[in-house]
Amino acid sequence: MLQVCLNGARGPREHHHLPVQPPDLAKAAADSVTAGAADIHLHPKTPDGTDSLDPATVAAAVNAVRAAAPGTPVGITTGTWTAPDTESRLTAIGNWTILPDHASVNWHEQGAEEIALALMERGIGVEAGIHSGTNAEDDFARWAQRGRVLRVLARVTDPTPNGAASTATTLLERIDPGNLPILLHGRGVGAWSVHGLAKRRGLHTRIGFEDTFTLPGGDIAEDNAALVTEAVRAPPHT
Repeated sequence: MLQVCLNGARGPREHHHLPVQPPDLAKAAADSVTAGAADIHLHPKTPDGTDSLDPATVAAAVNAVRAAAPGTPVGITTGTWTAPDTESRLTAIGNWTILPDHASVNWHEQGAEEIALALMERGIGVEAGIHSGTNAEDDFARWAQRGRVLRVLARVTDPTPNGAASTATTLLERIDPGNLPILLHGRGVGAWSVHGLAKRRGLHTRIGFEDTFTLPGGDIAEDNAALVTEAVRAPPHT
């Protein structure tokens, strides 16, 4: 499965086609699904580009993307930067009127288990984010409810092409997913070597403006769909 990550914790000044508002997210999602994405991850944002879990902001983003890409699962972030504290995030999740299909929870962040349980109580799938270099895999392995999550989201934080592949291999060796599927992805220029490793191992993966702006050859991608197109046709050895 190839997921597209449409924007991430980025601002609109970082790329002229970074989708921020619901209509832009909708177009980016539709184009990316047409290009081959089977799942969508996005960060709902306020008009100035700030990530937010505000119920109205989440509803507007999810509704717009669902209308543009019907039948494609839509997920969002729950990162600590989206709200002042854990309690604020829990309150926001409890007040959502439109529910995403899934949401990512970074396991190295404070309140991860509480956030995950709150999502599951509302019927929202959890992507358990395990970042390289954080030892979050150890905490996740000890969590009694880990078998209930949707998948493990293994993120390689090394942005270099050679280092990222090595870091990804080490991270996969450290994660004990049980029967859970793994979505492996990287960032920066290193996103493509990690993508190739995920393909070789038959793992889920993702690409999009959250992870990288660059194509395998180093050129800046015009939009998310261009990255998805390249990811679909890229050989596993990339």
